[in-house]
Amino acid sequence: MSNRLFQNVVHQMKDVIGRTVGVIDENGIVIACSELGKIGESRQRIREEISYTSGALVFEGFTYRFIHEAGKNGCIVFVEGGDAHADNMAKILAVSLGNIKELYDEKYDKVAFIKNIILDNILPSDIYVKSNEFHFDNEVRRAIMIIKFPTMGDLSAYEMVQAYSNGERGYVININEQDAVLAKELAEDAEVEDLEREANEILSYMEKEYMLKPLIGVSSIVDSLKDLARAYKEARVSLEVGKVFDIEHHIMSYENLGIGRLIYQLPTTLCEIFLQEVFKKGSLESLDRETLMTVQSFFENNLNVSETSRKLFVHRNTLVYRLEKIRKLTGLDLREFDHAVTFKVALMVKKYLTNKQTKF
Repeated sequence: MSNRLFQNVVHQMKDVIGRTVGVIDENGIVIACSELGKIGESRQRIREEISYTSGALVFEGFTYRFIHEAGKNGCIVFVEGGDAHADNMAKILAVSLGNIKELYDEKYDKVAFIKNIILDNILPSDIYVKSNEFHFDNEVRRAIMIIKFPTMGDLSAYEMVQAYSNGERGYVININEQDAVLAKELAEDAEVEDLEREANEILSYMEKEYMLKPLIGVSSIVDSLKDLARAYKEARVSLEVGKVFDIEHHIMSYENLGIGRLIYQLPTTLCEIFLQEVFKKGSLESLDRETLMTVQSFFENNLNVSETSRKLFVHRNTLVYRLEKIRKLTGLDLREFDHAVTFKVALMVKKYLTNKQTKF
C-alpha cells in the first residue's frame, strides 16, 4: 500500500475531523499523520495491545482501530481523543481506507501482471488464467508506449507518467528511473495515428509541467494480452532505431520506421560486406561534411536538382559539380534513382555500424 496515498487521505480528513489522525503500518510505525512530525514514530506497543481487543482501543489520548477487513496483521488508524466522536471517526477512517486499499491493491496487482507479461516473466498458459482472475478481456486491442527521459528532474519517469495518466489513460509501469511504460487498451477502430497523437499529448504535457522532452517509442497495435511482450520489444526497437537514424524526432513509431527497422536487425558482418561491395575503399570516408549535407538535402528534395540548389542557396551548376564529384569518388550517380537508393541505404548502414561500435 502506498504511504503517499494514505497521507493524501489523512491530509484531506484533517480539517473535516478537526483532530490529529494517522495510520500505523504492520511494523508499528506511523506512516501517515495529519501532524507530519509524528511520521516515523514507533507505536509497536499499540499493535500488541489492540491484538487483544475485538474493536477499538483507547490508549494515551488516542482511539485505535484496525483498518476494515485488513485483519489483525493489517494497518491501524488512530484519531485523537477517547470519546464517542473519536470512535466514530476511527470507524469511518477504517472503512474508507480499507476500501481505498482494496482498490489500490487490485490496481497494483493488475499493473504487476501487465509488467510480467511485457518482460516475459510469465508463462503463456498462466496469462489466460490470470487474465480471467483480473477480469481482463484477452481480445481487446492494446499497444505499448515507452516514455524515456534522457535528462531527469526531481521526479522519476514513473511518477511523471503516472501524473499524466491519472489512472485513466492506461496502466503505468515502472521500468527504471528514466523509463516508464504506458500500456493502453484501445477502441476497435483505433489506428497508429491515434497513438502518435497521444504521444504528442504526452510530449506537450511533459514540456509544460516539467520542462522536459522525453523520447517516446510507440509499438504496433496487438490483438491479445500475450502479444504485449512483442509490443514492448517493438517500442524498444522504435527508440533504438530512432536514436540511430532519426535522432531529431522525439516520437518514434514502430510501423513508421521504414528501412531503418530492417537495417537495425541485420548482422554487422553483413552490413560491413555490403559497404565494401558498394563503395571503393575509403571513398565514403573521403566525402566531407559539406558534401554529405548536400546529399541529405538532395534526398529530402526528391532528387530535384533545381529545388535542392534553391534550398541550399547555391547555383545549379555548383550542385551539379558536387554530384559529379560524388560520382567520381564512389561510382554512384545520385541523379539516377537506383544509385540514389543504394547510396541512401549505405549511409544508413554506415550510421548503424558507427552506433554499434560506440557501444563497445
